[in-house]
Amino acid sequence: MSLIDFLCILAIPNLLTYLLMYNITKQLCLVLVCVLMFSSCTKDNEFSEENAAIKTADLVDYMTYSQIELEILDAVNDHRISLGLSSLRRVEGITLQAMDHNEYMIEKNKISHDNFTKRYAALVNEIGAKTVSENVGSGFKSAGAVVKAWLDSEGHKENIEGDHTHFGISVTQDLNGTNYFTNIFVKR
Repeated sequence: MSLIDFLCILAIPNLLTYLLMYNITKQLCLVLVCVLMFSSCTKDNEFSEENAAIKTADLVDYMTYSQIELEILDAVNDHRISLGLSSLRRVEGITLQAMDHNEYMIEKNKISHDNFTKRYAALVNEIGAKTVSENVGSGFKSAGAVVKAWLDSEGHKENIEGDHTHFGISVTQDLNGTNYFTNIFVKR
């Protein structure tokens, strides 16, 4: 018997072992995929039921607003009513998102719509929002000044006059006393 014949005999059981292990591994993977598919369907159904409950739940607003925040909300609604549009209702969850964004802008020391997709997703999941838009700003000393600036800007004006049902506002001062504004609009 040659060395090559001997090696071939040794290789045959290893090849058979490999094929057997391959088939077992394939079957285990198939079982695992089936288990994951069934468990994710269950989670999707639970999420859909929860999401449906959120979309029909009454929205609350227990927030305490500053004078400038109340003046902005009133000015936005006054403008909408003057055009024959419906007034918007304040919602705590929207205002909380606006507050978080103001803190982010102050931390970064810049005005931005950064992370808007996260705010959008949160409002869709938390209150059943269908659409979300926002106006931001900084440096204005009064509600009238910031609302006028937004109305003088085509994109901001579209947000104020848009097809929305609810809104939230946050005005936050940085350490230098500069006001940062986030006004979020939602259709539910």
